[in-house]
Amino acid sequence: MRDRYLDFVNSPLGASVARSIGLPKPEVLRRHAPGIPEFGGIAAIGAGPSPTLFDSLIAVLTSIGMTSVAHESALGWLPVAARHGAMSGRFEPSTPREPGAAASERVQALIFDATGIADSSQLHALYAFFHDALRSVAKSGRIVVLGLPPQSCASPRAWTAQRALEGMTRSLGKEARSGIASNLIQVEPGGDIEGTLRFLLSPRSAYVSGQVIHIDATPAAAPAYWNRPLAGKRALVTGAARGIGAHVVGLDVPQAQEALDQTMLALEDAWPSQGAHTALIADIATPEAPAEIAATLAALGGIDIVVHNAGITRDKTIAKMTEAAWDSVIDVNLSAQERIDDVLLEQNLLHAGGRIIGISSISGIAGNLGQTNYATSKAGVIGRVQSMAGVLRAQAITINAVAPGFIETEMTARIPLGIREAGRRMNSMSQGGWPVDVAEAVAWLANTASAGITGQVVRVCGQSLIGA
Repeated sequence: MRDRYLDFVNSPLGASVARSIGLPKPEVLRRHAPGIPEFGGIAAIGAGPSPTLFDSLIAVLTSIGMTSVAHESALGWLPVAARHGAMSGRFEPSTPREPGAAASERVQALIFDATGIADSSQLHALYAFFHDALRSVAKSGRIVVLGLPPQSCASPRAWTAQRALEGMTRSLGKEARSGIASNLIQVEPGGDIEGTLRFLLSPRSAYVSGQVIHIDATPAAAPAYWNRPLAGKRALVTGAARGIGAHVVGLDVPQAQEALDQTMLALEDAWPSQGAHTALIADIATPEAPAEIAATLAALGGIDIVVHNAGITRDKTIAKMTEAAWDSVIDVNLSAQERIDDVLLEQNLLHAGGRIIGISSISGIAGNLGQTNYATSKAGVIGRVQSMAGVLRAQAITINAVAPGFIETEMTARIPLGIREAGRRMNSMSQGGWPVDVAEAVAWLANTASAGITGQVVRVCGQSLIGA
């Protein structure tokens, strides 16, 4: 569904009207599009004392073709860049978003290495960098802070300082505006940052902001082709979600067969290199569904990725909700996932190094009026992710969830206008997300380079104010 307000205030007439009467003007987000380079421009680098990720960071920036400039807080950056043979320079504070400033002066990303901050007094380095640099970021730019998992710190003071980074990063996302996303990566020593940094610096993460992503020290393998990271993989997607670049086994209920067939054909047109995709008709709420799914996957040689996208709503306040409405939502949205995964794991149909990705919801984090059943099921998805991560670690299988906020879909188009507009505007981007934003996050978590990410829930919500 189109966001008519967004379209209007970004038209010449609408922009003039918005300025004259003080209306908010959400930015048209830069999203990935075929044929348009994902990366480019300049990244400004800042750091606290004793940063540990400069070598990893310059390697990623060089790989994606971004150049860098060093803020005075990043004293050691220029020697590291020179050692890697990368061009770099010094950052000069500017205010390019003021009237008349040149777009060429803007930087595409601000990246701050806070891994060496071990005391609250050292947090001043954050102020020094972002005070100078925040107004230099281009529209739809990126802010990334690199820190340590607080619980991994050796001292209470270090734990305290690293935990403080969450408040800073989320606040920056709310202050930056102009479609700029701000996220924190907590990296265990030895963790591989490339896959996640590529995602967060790219237009694929347009609607992901205010998130804290933990990367452990599990070795991660780069895909053969970064522009097709899931090539050669096979993915089971319940609910026939959008394609994510792998061979898709799309599953849906019998009454949705025509739509499922059309989706599979569309995927073949979009990714012809993956060959014919597979349509599987099954009702995951039935007792026999897991065995039917397993038989199909066994014939295909197993699966690499499972995306639990299927879900239903039966909204009523709990006092008016029927028993059937409660039971059906819990069963489809949560219990069916458990049954399917149990069979796939028992029969070793999910390959070692596989990925399980659930679709949760902001409702599962914050709750929602009239959705006790739905919120319970989606909170349960989070519980599965957190409880199963350790169980699956021995097989190098990761399990994570994506929690969408307000996404422009046929379902949200049926929401009453006032509630729909509130859902769109109550986030740092002041707009709803697109289904592709959810698909991009799923594809990132499914990537081989995301091996160090497990047991986590990543919100795709434009940094929603709900449940923040």
